[in-house]
Amino acid sequence: MFTLFRRVSFQSRAQAPRILVCPSGFKESLDPNTAADCIVTGIHRIMPHASVVKAPLVDGGEGFTKALVTSTDGSLHDVRVVGPVGDMITSHFGFLGGDNEEGSKKTAVIEMAAAAGLSLVPRDQRNPLHTTTYGVGQLISAALDAGAEHILLGCGDSGTCDGGVGMAQALGARFHNSDGSLIPLAPGGKALASLSHVDLTNLHPRLTLVRIDAAVNWHNVLSGPRGVARVFGPQKGASPSDVEDLAHAMERIAAVAKSALGEDISLSPGSGASGGLGAGLRLVGATLHPRYDIIMRFLDLDALIADADLIITAEGGIDDQTPRGKVPSEVARRARAHDVPVVALAGTIGEGAGVNYEAEVGIHAFASICPRPMTLERAIEEAEGLLADAAEGMMRMVLVGWTIGRRFVSLSTKNTEEVTKVVLGTEVL
Repeated sequence: MFTLFRRVSFQSRAQAPRILVCPSGFKESLDPNTAADCIVTGIHRIMPHASVVKAPLVDGGEGFTKALVTSTDGSLHDVRVVGPVGDMITSHFGFLGGDNEEGSKKTAVIEMAAAAGLSLVPRDQRNPLHTTTYGVGQLISAALDAGAEHILLGCGDSGTCDGGVGMAQALGARFHNSDGSLIPLAPGGKALASLSHVDLTNLHPRLTLVRIDAAVNWHNVLSGPRGVARVFGPQKGASPSDVEDLAHAMERIAAVAKSALGEDISLSPGSGASGGLGAGLRLVGATLHPRYDIIMRFLDLDALIADADLIITAEGGIDDQTPRGKVPSEVARRARAHDVPVVALAGTIGEGAGVNYEAEVGIHAFASICPRPMTLERAIEEAEGLLADAAEGMMRMVLVGWTIGRRFVSLSTKNTEEVTKVVLGTEVL
């Protein structure tokens, strides 16, 4: 037997339920800040006096650099780099401002998605056999040349699966085939079929002087049954045969890394992050971290959760991969410790999404923002309105729960200024 409601006492009628809004972004559509604004709009249509706190979350993907730079009053710097399909694009890196958690060092912030993200790959060119992370290495080099003493690098939203080879090449690494020939620059995963060894003697000279901390999805591994090519290759445009080619390429990366590093990283946490970029980062001396360990240095999310009566999170998709380090599951994991209910809104509800109801994940309810069948293009075009409407609908359902709850709670009549209200709890009957 479980409890359906938890009781919260408000000291005056003027007090309103406290709602924490902490969405991720919707790929190719809404950044986290815009998503949060849309949800707040929907909430206030139903509860104009609700006490709402916004905490847009980045997971190392799109928006990582701007979020950290903005939060510390830092600076943003544009750079021309090679994009994921080989054309020149304008990208960026940032420097944290004085009000940051990284001490007195000059700390640069980079997101791989700004140089090799899926949103930078035209839909008719989405094939991770050919996309490259070369521009990511160019961003790192630019930050080093600008005097960075420390680098925070966010991994997420990638459109690549080259094992970080392109990134490492831009920093001076030379990769060889089994016949001794050099692998061409910015090759993509297809060119790694005969990868044999790597020469790291000509890396950027400042790499040994600067610590690179990479925020990665700790669940992503390089190879094996749950290797990055098999799990995420199809999402980036790989056919079944492409997936097998990419899986073989990641095995070659693992073998080369084992020879260069003296350890087998094929199943190491984070080694498969961003199409194997985690492995390439290890080759150039970076240290990998669970991404929320980096992000939470700049946001005291646990304190915000503890002060909330309800949490609304959101992401582009909810499916069986959500518990593997995605923002909604991280929010729910932290909320469990404070007995705060979590609801999630998503662009799509994918295969196996029901696992998110399980106790170890702890999302209490989720819903799609699409009220009817529509094309992806139209959903992206109308995303702001759809998310605001979905938040309104979710709050109407929450209000039903609160109304039912009042029937099970005796209201105090001793103090006319005290009103006891009921909000949804973390367990169900």
